[in-house]
Amino acid sequence: MKTTIAIDNGVTGSIAIIGPDGVFFEPVPTKEQLIGKAGKVVRRIDHVELAGWMHGQLEQARYIRAYIERPFTGSAMMINTTVLSARAHEAVSIVLEQLGIGYETVDSKPWQASMLGAIKGSPALKKASMLRGMQMFPAHAKAIRDHGDADSLLMAQYYHNQQNA
Repeated sequence: MKTTIAIDNGVTGSIAIIGPDGVFFEPVPTKEQLIGKAGKVVRRIDHVELAGWMHGQLEQARYIRAYIERPFTGSAMMINTTVLSARAHEAVSIVLEQLGIGYETVDSKPWQASMLGAIKGSPALKKASMLRGMQMFPAHAKAIRDHGDADSLLMAQYYHNQQNA
């Protein structure tokens, strides 16, 4: 059986692993950093913690494939969000490369259509993701509720089904 990793990109994202050793679900670890003279605080992915967690979960795994949700790309008015999303994607990509794990950047539409149906709109998708995730992965219901969605779990299940078909 193959091991599938799915990462809901961003500092508010999550990571899920589905494989022979079970199902794992965690928020992406982050840390805060003070930047610039104005003292702006930004959240960044804690790549050291992420790499350590993934290494621990994947020690015995074979045939690993990872899927990272495509970074958000908005209009020029949303440049800060776009930059933060791209930075998060880069951090996760580097961790996967350092661990020797092949990955693919994927759009959310295919897995959302398969796992959530025709639901549209961000708030409705988030709620549907949470409810479907708690239904499919009851052992992780509290973590899903606390996080607010199960995007990485649903994405992992979608690609895991494809890999193991």
